[in-house]
Amino acid sequence: MDAVIATALRFGDNAMVLGQRLGRWVSRSPTIELDVGFANQALDLIGQANLFYELAGRLEGKGRSADDLAFLRGADEYYNVQLVEQPNGDFAQTVMRQVLYAAYADIVFDFMAKGSNDDLAAIAAKGQKEMAYHFRHAGEWVIRLGDGTEESHARSQKALDFLWPWSHELFAYDAVDEKMVRQDVLPDAETIKKQWMESLGEVFERAGLIINEDGWQPGGGREGVHSEHLSYLLTEMQVLPRTYPGTQW
Repeated sequence: MDAVIATALRFGDNAMVLGQRLGRWVSRSPTIELDVGFANQALDLIGQANLFYELAGRLEGKGRSADDLAFLRGADEYYNVQLVEQPNGDFAQTVMRQVLYAAYADIVFDFMAKGSNDDLAAIAAKGQKEMAYHFRHAGEWVIRLGDGTEESHARSQKALDFLWPWSHELFAYDAVDEKMVRQDVLPDAETIKKQWMESLGEVFERAGLIINEDGWQPGGGREGVHSEHLSYLLTEMQVLPRTYPGTQW
């Protein structure tokens, strides 16, 4: 697969899956402000996915639309990192997953927006502003919960311990990523991870949270290998387009 198409699909799938996850909080959030906030962030992510899918569909030249790429691919044809498909869990787990991914996307999109590929740069320039806000919003909640009650701190630490192993895949570069680095589209993995750790380190320090490394580093999502959670999510997300092919609103 062409490296630009693969990169567009990977970031599109990250955004689509995480947007679907956040959308599950609509009408279920702890407060109406969070309900609106999660809904808006979900729309940001789905909007990013749409742009990345439109680019991938145009470049591959097979006549596939953004909707086709979103709704007519199986789990083994999705290339998101497994971090974003992990369940919402409780509120602490949701904001922890959000802060881990948003910190990463903020850094990558900032670089990509100044990179050599004009198509990806245009999408990244818009996405970076959104992900900077997502990181700030999630980070404030991680600090509030981590530095809050004994219960909220325990839940936050549990969320970090659960999600941390999945974060390693963000920096597990393969041949596609390395080609994008050489073409000045993506920053190298070491640079991203250093900046990511610095951003998160400040949040976790203020929250009183500790990173517990256990050596387990699951991966494979960007090659189409996923946890069972993605299949359930896609089944629900794709039921109407697959049941009634070609139907439009």
